[in-house]
Amino acid sequence: MKSPFFVPMTLLYLALVAPAQDKNLNSIIAPGTEVNLLATGMKFTEGPVWLPENSMVVFSDIPNNMLMQWSEKDALLPYRKSEASNGNILDLQGRLLTCQHAGRNIIRTEPDGTITVLVDKFEEKKLNSPNDLAIKSDGSIWFTDPSYGLRGKPSELPGKWVFRLDVTTKKITVIYKDFDMPNGIAFSPDEKRVYIADTGKVGIIRAFDVLGDTIGDKPVFEIPIRCDGMCIDTKGNIYTTSKGGVHVFDKDGKKLGVISIQEHPANVCFGGKDFDTLFITARKSLYSVKTLARGALPAKK
Repeated sequence: MKSPFFVPMTLLYLALVAPAQDKNLNSIIAPGTEVNLLATGMKFTEGPVWLPENSMVVFSDIPNNMLMQWSEKDALLPYRKSEASNGNILDLQGRLLTCQHAGRNIIRTEPDGTITVLVDKFEEKKLNSPNDLAIKSDGSIWFTDPSYGLRGKPSELPGKWVFRLDVTTKKITVIYKDFDMPNGIAFSPDEKRVYIADTGKVGIIRAFDVLGDTIGDKPVFEIPIRCDGMCIDTKGNIYTTSKGGVHVFDKDGKKLGVISIQEHPANVCFGGKDFDTLFITARKSLYSVKTLARGALPAKK
């Protein structure tokens, strides 16, 4: 009997040759590099994260309430059930952190497989639907909380905000309120800036100075793109997911080019043995592309 996640092997390793790219991307993607379709047949994929100890990428299939996994050895398999999981990341100890829309929380998967709820309320009010998150070198979790996962349910909070969670003290604070639908979030390699996407009425990424446990009152600059998730390489380049593929910008917001993807991507992460492979979740599928860059890890304290 076929698994509900069965994907024909002819699709698992279908290579799609990327079209001619902007020469400004030549230092990031070697000309002629192929974008590989690794797996398909899901409903809506999101939140890829690389698990180095297992040599696999874990990602969300939101409508199916599943976390999926993919590796070269085993291809596509279910990882475990979720409550409409979205963004995923590893903490400083290598444990999986997951935003859950239906759970309206952020959870941590412990080494023995048990689940710890890290946060689900602010000032005794339920969060909307945590969407994406970034880990800082002090171990704090910065996350976005739009209303996408409420699906008509009333919000208990008066806004859709960006939060900081101190995992040690359990203190949760509001970082920024003036977003319509805060979405993807990522730190620069030196953690002097944080990039936060707004996919609401006006699609935009705002770059803020990081001031200790909070951020500046106004953006340092803005990138006019409707971006979902994003990731950063060691040089500070920003890899954003939007219509047409992965749009790459330098650390100051100048566009370098686009890595074309057949389906509309939702999120992206670096992974692989040398942390130089981009894994891209795009609608029903998971893609990968080898790069000349390497993903940034949280700065060392």
